Amino acid sequence: MEIRILHKQGKSIHAIARELSVSRGTVRKYLRQPELSVGYGPRKGRASKLDPFKDYLRDRIRNAAPRRLPATVYLREICELGYGGGITILKDWLLSQRPAQETPAIIRFETPPAGWQGMLASLRSGQTGPG
Repeated sequence: MEIRILHKQGKSIHAIARELSVSRGTVRKYLRQPELSVGYGPRKGRASKLDPFKDYLRDRIRNAAPRRLPATVYLREICELGYGGGITILKDWLLSQRPAQETPAIIRFETPPAGWQGMLASLRSGQTGPG
């Protein structure tokens, strides 16, 4: 850990804090508790206002398939059921529920130049007449 290495090199708590852009209290905390590791662990997931309505929405999406209803329709329905959140969280969640669409492969092909393009191409290549 960098704080401990700098401290072993003889730097003061103030100098370590300044160099690492952390508070002196943070430096002291990690020097006093050697078993601590620097950094944050994964955060716990927070409950969403939408969570109680997700099962209903999944069923609704499944019943509406293959059509996709707008988020405003779902919002109106879950508001009648007691939803107190906004449309943004609903739109974000609906976007995550939408299956990824495969884009069709594009087959490209070249055609020989025609008209003026053909005449210019033949002039550039040194041909004097058509064909």
